[in-house]
Amino acid sequence: MPEDITPPLPLLLDAVLSVGTELELHATLQHIVTSAVRLSGARSGVLEVGEGPGGGVGEVFTAGVEVGAGAEEGGEASAPGVAPGTLSVPILVRDEEFGILHLTPGGAGGFSDADRGLLRVLAGQAGIAVGNARLYETARQRERWIEGAAAVTTALLTGEAAADALMTVAQQARLLAGAAAGVVLQPTPAGGMTIVAAATDAAGGGLPPERRRHPAAAAQNDLIGTTIEPGSAVLEQLLGGEPVFIEDSATDPRMTTHVRSRFGPSMMLPLQAGGRLIGTLALPRRRGDRPYTAVERLLATQFASQAALALVLADAQQSRQRLAVFEDRDRIARDLHDLVVQRLFATGMMLESTRRRAGSAPVGAALDHAVDELESTIQEVRTAIFALQQPPADAPTTFRGKVLKETAGAAALLGVQPSVHFSGAVDTRVTDPVAGRLLRALRRALAAASRRVAVTRVDVAVDAGVGLPDGRGGVRLTVYDDGETDGVSAGTTVTWQAPL
Repeated sequence: MPEDITPPLPLLLDAVLSVGTELELHATLQHIVTSAVRLSGARSGVLEVGEGPGGGVGEVFTAGVEVGAGAEEGGEASAPGVAPGTLSVPILVRDEEFGILHLTPGGAGGFSDADRGLLRVLAGQAGIAVGNARLYETARQRERWIEGAAAVTTALLTGEAAADALMTVAQQARLLAGAAAGVVLQPTPAGGMTIVAAATDAAGGGLPPERRRHPAAAAQNDLIGTTIEPGSAVLEQLLGGEPVFIEDSATDPRMTTHVRSRFGPSMMLPLQAGGRLIGTLALPRRRGDRPYTAVERLLATQFASQAALALVLADAQQSRQRLAVFEDRDRIARDLHDLVVQRLFATGMMLESTRRRAGSAPVGAALDHAVDELESTIQEVRTAIFALQQPPADAPTTFRGKVLKETAGAAALLGVQPSVHFSGAVDTRVTDPVAGRLLRALRRALAAASRRVAVTRVDVAVDAGVGLPDGRGGVRLTVYDDGETDGVSAGTTVTWQAPL
């Protein structure tokens, strides 16, 4: 009488339901091998999935009693050989082989036709469950990359400096890709590309063990400045804005940098927006790590495009903000010149006229003092107008601007903002050598003033219209402060002059 091969439905349904309960891929694969062992009564089971970097077995999932080298359920093991009685069942996902399930029999009789029938049904359901888990994992990956790109965009548009912005892109991409390092390269004047920002994992991005005392900082410092020199096979693709995918950085002949030996699989993605190449985002993994999948490559490429657009928008936003600052400073300077200076000058003229008509000597002296104070105020306002017209982030190029920068920088040490007066054509008459000596003398005088106590007033005057005893024209620098010297508040005046 033929053997009854009708599957015990309760056991089969339980196994099918168990396989389909998980959406996370690794948990699904473990459920498959565990359910297969339980359903068939096998002594042990091993599920081989994919290929490793060297072409051998990729991931291995086990269940049952001792397998191969003694792995227990859920552990890693070497795949068993095809021993007598071993049952091997392929797991197909959309008609493609995803893995192979090997089962060793639990008894001397081996597997029955009923067992084989059960396992074929389970393998079919397992293929569906694996497909669903892969779709779920892809969706989760896509969600993480989209959230990461949004976080980068938000961070960049809050006004980060250029170097901080590139570091933000490198760090976020490294975390999303599970890479050992995230680096940004930019073109060099010589035609190569150099690393300008680097973020590494806690292990130091593949740094040798002897250099891991402070791994992240050491690895970043070691990576920054690494240059791909002109002539490299990979450089033409990078400068052309093409992505480059590397299976093993250490052995790929296109890789020429001294740090390549630390890394394995890598992606090098263009940071390009609106036809403008900002640089390249590289995401190397450690040697021996799994290669990037097609989905990971696609998502990382999309992230790089989004990050490049965010960098361009952030740069444009900062340019607009700088322009708004310049326009506001120009408006303030015009208002000071057109309203304040003119009114002060008119008031001075009125006081001068009143002084000439005044008959009382004390009144005349008071008016003279008021006129002097107004003239001093006008000079202060004109100095402020000149300072407002200088770009805030640029180094001054004129002698007047350099003097203002020195005095502004000394204000924190002095505890008071120095008053600065200019007379004559200081920017056109004072040559660079003379200007250098004057600035050194100014620094010494301001430093000496900062060492005195009770300083409440510092006056700096530069006069480019003085006459020297030998008849030549000259320039005079005078620095006055009212600080105490040896407990005596007598004020100190330092004068330095040179021929023009």
